[in-house]
Amino acid sequence: MDKSKSFLSKIRSYFLTGVVVTAPVGLTFYVAFLFIGFIDGKVREIIPSKYHYDSLLPFDIPGIGLVIVFLLLTFVGFLTAGLVGRFVIRLGEKIIARLPIIRSIYGALKQIFESILNSSSKSFREVVLIEYPRKGIWAIGFITGNTKGEVKSIRSEEMVNVFLPTTPNPTSGFLLFVPKKDVTILNMSIEEGIKMVISGGIVTPKYKNNQKKTK
Repeated sequence: MDKSKSFLSKIRSYFLTGVVVTAPVGLTFYVAFLFIGFIDGKVREIIPSKYHYDSLLPFDIPGIGLVIVFLLLTFVGFLTAGLVGRFVIRLGEKIIARLPIIRSIYGALKQIFESILNSSSKSFREVVLIEYPRKGIWAIGFITGNTKGEVKSIRSEEMVNVFLPTTPNPTSGFLLFVPKKDVTILNMSIEEGIKMVISGGIVTPKYKNNQKKTK
């Protein structure tokens, strides 16, 4: 009886180990294939039927739509870098600036993408620990910059903008203005911080034993 239980416990352990090893890989490939298939389908709808690549070739090429989108965006970037392209962009932005609701959405999205894609930007480069929602309870956040504008003008102390993500979806959260002296900067990378948030604390990065508090 004991040998039977031991055998079953080993089988259960092997099975769970197999799930832990294969599930992340399988889900990653599954999401990747879904994304590639979605892009391929959208590109196929735009291209005239006589130019569909699957009708020109005897076999299907997964990801061809993604390649087309990449080449198209690169070409648009090339045109935008020129004098004519910059003129067209400025003209388009002037038109958008006259549209009450659209201009607000466009302006916010443009600032977000410029901040993320700018290689010199420090946004979302530091993981911090702050007391939230009350003293004695700590939460992980991400510094997005120094507090400026009207918020800074009404506070005498130095403040930082902290994005506090929600679990398990870190794309939503709260914007907090926190005194810099109350922020503890962690040495974990931004990727490690996001993994910790998504996992609800199950995935914890290796401790580096050199934390420091901002002054």
